[in-house]
Amino acid sequence: MDFTLTKEQQDIIKAAREFALGEFPDVAQEFDRNESFDLNIWKKACELGFVGVFIDEKYDGAGYGFFEHCLINEEFWAVDPGIGQAILSTTFGSELVGLFGSEEQKQLVLPQLVSGQAIMGTAITEPDAGCDVTGAATTAVKEGDEWVINGSKMFATNGDLAKYVLVFCLTDTENPSRHARHSFILIPTDTKGYESTKIRGKLGIRASDTAELSFNNVHVPVENLVGTEGEGFHELMAFFNRTRLHICAQAVGLARAALEESVRHTKQRRQFGATLASFQVTQFKIAEMATHIRAAKNLYYEAAWSVDQGKIDHGLIAMAKWFSGEMAVRCADEALQMHGGYGYIDEYKVQRLYRDAKILELYEGTKEMEKTIVSRAVLGL
Repeated sequence: MDFTLTKEQQDIIKAAREFALGEFPDVAQEFDRNESFDLNIWKKACELGFVGVFIDEKYDGAGYGFFEHCLINEEFWAVDPGIGQAILSTTFGSELVGLFGSEEQKQLVLPQLVSGQAIMGTAITEPDAGCDVTGAATTAVKEGDEWVINGSKMFATNGDLAKYVLVFCLTDTENPSRHARHSFILIPTDTKGYESTKIRGKLGIRASDTAELSFNNVHVPVENLVGTEGEGFHELMAFFNRTRLHICAQAVGLARAALEESVRHTKQRRQFGATLASFQVTQFKIAEMATHIRAAKNLYYEAAWSVDQGKIDHGLIAMAKWFSGEMAVRCADEALQMHGGYGYIDEYKVQRLYRDAKILELYEGTKEMEKTIVSRAVLGL
């Protein structure tokens, strides 16, 4: 088994790291405090080819795999999670279009995402439907040659910035199967009846846009159905099998940042006549962090590589997502602990990492949901 990255993959990592270090540090605190983001940084990332690298060359993408996208995610999050999320989430939903969209939909949407002409969002969660996505009640009713959408969504990524939003809709209220009632509808956000409200006061990744959406008799052509009518749940699961890997990479990147901050601080900070790094309790914490990061990286590398080879292992993907998210939260907590009172003020990066980390255990499937998937895979249920 060869664990060596190709020269091209190594170059991608180096370039992503250099870009992030050059663009993120001076503005990260400002974006976090103001819950804002400068789209010019996203456009620079697009120009340099960091956005949508998994999109086929036919649609102006780089034609790499999800693994390469994960490598970029890891490097961006290792510098600043909020900005990393703000940039790389701009293609969120393009995975669904690439997998299930029509040729016309791909030609319309994908090149715009790669070139920085458009941002995409995906709306799944509802006030009464989180992990239980089959409970989504936003309706899309077919009237002649149009879909008419009514309802609301919560926590929609890029809902206030996107040009296009993919909406998970209830399209068959009569079907007795909860797994055959939903479909994805592509909605341009300038359509009458579409409204977005930016969600403020998030604990972390505050540079990234999150919104509450409402749909009041939104009319779109029937051709805006993405995929197969009634297959939305299964398409969503295929989507998550890709995007959950992105979160694994985010977790490893954040944990790396927490380790780097801890090493820097404990080598400089002196207590009882010696540096913190000289105490065994500190050394053990550093050793545990480094080991957990390596284990999480190996898990997500294997899972991402398998997906790019066409081998979808639901249990492995869920295992990587749960373990890496929990690992990142633990590393951020230990990093703040080693910083003591200094870690509690916003002049230090570690407090931002601590707040940013928690989302990794929540979005795209809580750690409890991932454990359920792992256990079912092991038990054969």
